[in-house]
Amino acid sequence: MTDEDYMRLALDEAHLAAEEGEVPIGAVVVCDGEVVARAHNRRETDRDPSAHAEFSAMCAAARALDRWRLTGCTVYVTLEPCIMCAGLMVNSRIDRCVYGAPDPKGGALGTLFDVSHDERLNHEFEVRSGVLQQECADELRTFFRERRAKKKAASVVSEMSASEMTASEMTASEA
Repeated sequence: MTDEDYMRLALDEAHLAAEEGEVPIGAVVVCDGEVVARAHNRRETDRDPSAHAEFSAMCAAARALDRWRLTGCTVYVTLEPCIMCAGLMVNSRIDRCVYGAPDPKGGALGTLFDVSHDERLNHEFEVRSGVLQQECADELRTFFRERRAKKKAASVVSEMSASEMTASEMTASEA
């Protein structure tokens, strides 16, 4: 399989996250050509600030492989990892990270920081960015566009209810 094929599996995980009302980010960990773990964001569901897709996938991969060192592994994730997840990549000694869309607000593999090639750290790893970038970015854009539309609709309904209440209060006071 190619990087694009594995990223499609990560996108499948992102779709699952969106269906659960989570920010649609998905990840898979591949070792020796085999998918050893899959995960998607579950921060809201699990009420866990560390429940990022790639963080969860790396923890699951360590359990599946029965080792904390993820040497020989590649992490595929739909959004550029944050500093927490990039730090776990360093500490788990992954070989590669392949991501889809860059994260201008928190990307730690080249956008805001580059944890993957910091000579002060004890491990460096290869990074490939932009794999299925448009599809990965579209998944996030669609999710947030729909979320904003729902919030706006709820606000309109709330305003209408408030104005109806005011009108009925006025009618009651006239009586």
